[in-house]
Amino acid sequence: MSVPRHLEFFVDPSRCIGCQSCMQACSECDTHKGESMIHLEYVDRGQSVQTVPMVCMHCEQPTCAEVCPADAIKRTSDGVVQSARKPRCIACGNCVVACPFGVPELYIDRQIMMKCDMCYDRTSVGKKPMCATVCPSQALFFGTREQIETLRPQSMPTNRFRFGDQTITTRVHVMVPRSKAAPPILDVVAAMDERPENRNVRLNVVGSGPSRIEPMLDPFAEVEV
Repeated sequence: MSVPRHLEFFVDPSRCIGCQSCMQACSECDTHKGESMIHLEYVDRGQSVQTVPMVCMHCEQPTCAEVCPADAIKRTSDGVVQSARKPRCIACGNCVVACPFGVPELYIDRQIMMKCDMCYDRTSVGKKPMCATVCPSQALFFGTREQIETLRPQSMPTNRFRFGDQTITTRVHVMVPRSKAAPPILDVVAAMDERPENRNVRLNVVGSGPSRIEPMLDPFAEVEV
């Protein structure tokens, strides 16, 4: 069995609310032995509570597999990069250091590297990954390109990322603001120094000033409980 090509994984960082539902659901997966393979990262913890879910991006040319001296990490024909194979993994940690997204985790007590495998036992039979099933804000979405375009008309998916001189193409897509140009290559290193733009927010107060705003009627006033 393999993951259907028309089903794709989309991550929309702007919709993450930090509820950790994805982490709890991931830890219940039988193949992970009670461990969550999802990282919930803080964008700038000193300034904001904004979080971003980090799943394995499933690179077309996975660096983790390229640096593995024991050939323990395999990429399936449908583009999913698997966790290290127990008989081969020597727990050297090369993959942990090499991954540009910081995904693999080395479990010393078990002498093995484990990571997100896109819930291969589920996605290979057409089901959603555990995390995408429970995400209340749909920051993690598993479905077709047509579905995500309908749900996110102001966003567009991209799966190309630049780290210095290296450009990485992944099976997982990240949603970015829509533009008329082709999907951009996200320069991860350059984005590290970016700061949010200052925005002036003006709220109209009901009953103040010449432009009086009528109070909204309660849409549930006639609903019997």
